[in-house]
Amino acid sequence: MDKPLADRIRPRELADVVGQKHLLTPGKALYNMIENGDIPNLIFYGPSGVGKTTVASIIANKTNRSLRKLNGTNASTQDIKNIVAEIDTFTAPNGILLYLDEIQYFNKRQQQSLLEYIENGKITLIASTTENPYFYVYSAILSRSTVFEFKSIETADIVPAVKRGFDFLAEENDVEIICGDDVAIKIATGCGGDVRKALNTVENCYFATPYTDGKKIISLETADELVQKSSMRYDRDGDEHYDIVSAYQKSMRGSDPDAALHYLARLLEAGDLPSACRRLMVCACEDVGLAYPQIIPIVKAAVDAALMVGLPEARIPLADAVILVATSPKSNSGAGAIDAALADVRSGNIGPIPRQLQNKHYDGEDAEVKGQNYIYPHNYPNHYIYQQYLPDAIKDVRYYEYGENKNEQAFKKYWDKIKNDE
Repeated sequence: MDKPLADRIRPRELADVVGQKHLLTPGKALYNMIENGDIPNLIFYGPSGVGKTTVASIIANKTNRSLRKLNGTNASTQDIKNIVAEIDTFTAPNGILLYLDEIQYFNKRQQQSLLEYIENGKITLIASTTENPYFYVYSAILSRSTVFEFKSIETADIVPAVKRGFDFLAEENDVEIICGDDVAIKIATGCGGDVRKALNTVENCYFATPYTDGKKIISLETADELVQKSSMRYDRDGDEHYDIVSAYQKSMRGSDPDAALHYLARLLEAGDLPSACRRLMVCACEDVGLAYPQIIPIVKAAVDAALMVGLPEARIPLADAVILVATSPKSNSGAGAIDAALADVRSGNIGPIPRQLQNKHYDGEDAEVKGQNYIYPHNYPNHYIYQQYLPDAIKDVRYYEYGENKNEQAFKKYWDKIKNDE
């Protein structure tokens, strides 16, 4: 029993793998490859505990190649050389199937050392990663591999795995284990889509439960105590972080306060107060903006209060501000205007600053028109007088378009009247 329960009951057939129906249903590409034994170089991408290693092991069992395993967190270039040295020897007469876990931790040189051998077929690579392979895997490896994305397991699919884990322990230890549906659901719900985490909890529940009349009755209280605090995945440097903060801002932008609060809760539960505050402030400026410009100092005050009091109290001003942003009228006219201006500047579409706006009060001998000729708007009715402000090359460009909201339309009405009456 040195191995964890998850390893002891690891499925040996595709039909027993939990979840991943989008990959492992008959007729799907990966399923057909495995069943036919025609295994190309593969990259499995997805969170931990969702079956990547299990499927790789099943593939190894279905081939007549020698299986070698490396983990990117601790493998060295010498480990790769040792595997390469086995090619065409009696220990690997038909080639090698290399399962490389956490390939994202291999540097470019280590990944390059595999290229020649995966290209000529002497090594079939099955790599797994919890990070987006298009960012972390060397492009030459990617171009020679097929990427399959593994997804978090739904609670309904994990419940049978939890019950199977208890059944396995009962048979292994020759003891009756009683586990109610409420316990199985609690464990399945609390594992965040990670089957390995769920089975670890199953084993912990078994060891933490005393015998009662020769039986082990797993209580909901024990399961609740042993389920890890956070049922979500979160890595501040990983894809899940960016997915959550993206969903958080898009929910506010989409005027859905309930969804916005959900993602705020996930950020706060992970202790990521800075990201919660930053995206909230950005959304107030970018997505509400000129439709309700007073929101910017209001949200800033809420963010300041949250950072001052810290968690858990920070949840209160942030929740208030998130609801306010989500339910406010929206306008991205300001963001669109500055982006359009930046595009001109970056493309070199600028031109000299008009003479009347320059910060100099003398003219050179070559100046055709003497005098700065700046017109001071406050000397005129309504504090406005027309003069050219943009450079000649783009004097007619328009970056800002008034939004359709009440606030900006009021400004438009005011300036239409002033400028038309001039």
